[in-house]
Amino acid sequence: MRFSNGFFGENEATLGTLRFSAMRREVFEENADGTPSEVVKERTYDLKSDKQGRMIQVSVPASVPVRDFAYNAEVKLVNPMFGAIAHVTFGNSAEVDWYIKADDLVLKTPAQNSQPHKDVPADKKS
Repeated sequence: MRFSNGFFGENEATLGTLRFSAMRREVFEENADGTPSEVVKERTYDLKSDKQGRMIQVSVPASVPVRDFAYNAEVKLVNPMFGAIAHVTFGNSAEVDWYIKADDLVLKTPAQNSQPHKDVPADKKS
């Protein structure tokens, strides 16, 4: 069974503070014969979640530029959607794989280096 439309939850309440770790993998589209193409479909990132107490993976569409934030930078998800895929196992049991997708992954606090340095006048910068 698959929640084809996913479901939305309280991002902060469920995941808490998220810290960037690294890009885990790129997922490629498949060719007609089932082999992977060279077209990236989505990228999956590892994020540290303090509420979950572990690393979580979040997938972002390939249309978003590669995110390479500093390690441990605080990030937030744009329009996160949670979903699950259940796999029937032996007997009347099932295993569930949870996933998180988002429209984007952005820094929670914009970078400070975009501000001019206070002790150097703007007209003196090269």
